[in-house]
Amino acid sequence: MVTPSQKIWMDGKFVDWNDASVHILTHSLHYGLAAFEGIRCYEGALGSAIFRLQEHVDRLFESAHITMMQVPFTKKEVHDAIIETVRVNDLKSCYIRPIIYIGYGEMGVYPGENPIRLAIAAWPWGTYLGKDALSEGIRAKISSFTRHHVNVSMTRAKVSGYYVNSILAKWEAKKSGYEESILLDPDGYVAEGTGENVFIVSKGILKTTPLTSILEGITRSAMLQLAMDKKIPVREERFTRDAMYVAEEIFLTGTAAEITPVRELDDRRIGVGKPGPITCSLQKAFFNIVEGKDPSYANWLTPIG
Repeated sequence: MVTPSQKIWMDGKFVDWNDASVHILTHSLHYGLAAFEGIRCYEGALGSAIFRLQEHVDRLFESAHITMMQVPFTKKEVHDAIIETVRVNDLKSCYIRPIIYIGYGEMGVYPGENPIRLAIAAWPWGTYLGKDALSEGIRAKISSFTRHHVNVSMTRAKVSGYYVNSILAKWEAKKSGYEESILLDPDGYVAEGTGENVFIVSKGILKTTPLTSILEGITRSAMLQLAMDKKIPVREERFTRDAMYVAEEIFLTGTAAEITPVRELDDRRIGVGKPGPITCSLQKAFFNIVEGKDPSYANWLTPIG
């Protein structure tokens, strides 16, 4: 359950949480075209700060541009509104959800001149994949559902409707007793999780799926940079499901999932069945950064003030 905060920013003004509503004939509700972001704010040594805020705002606008939605606000206005949403709700740490959507007006697939609307909500949210997920790792399964083809969905855009694919894969995994599902691409190679990018460690080399049919994750890019800074060999290359079975380590990255180890995949133990040394090293470095303990990456944090 979402823990309500006090206010939600809607089209330039704050409204009470319980009053933040849209018309039942809102176009995006019926046809699924909306662009959104998931962003985290962390309470740290120097106060509360948002992780890689500008990168999230940039991707939000890129998603809107790809899907031909003209955002009625500037990047700076949205950047500042996100900070103010956290501040107005007096949140020390939280999850932030900005969403650009097509409002009420024309019906039918073509939205015509329907207004493009924007809302920003923020609320407290803990560990995404379970209480012990970060420390113990999770059990995952390969999904029977295939991830998007690049000419069926614009995979660089973070679009609401694309996540029907994720919902189905997640349901399948949860009903089978797993915490998460990993989807293959249309060619049968590993793509991503339902809301996360995938990393494996094979013979000491950190590998992740290239940006072909997957979303360009912001936490993913942070992990690549951290790995290079730590002199960990890194490759962006395709790999198969059985390559994951024999990997020394697997972990998932995402704003919600953060750095979540996978201890078991398709009932096969991964490595020694617990988070491995590279996963633990990157996870520790990540939390040091978001908690304001590593000044080397201070530019990744936007203080709330």
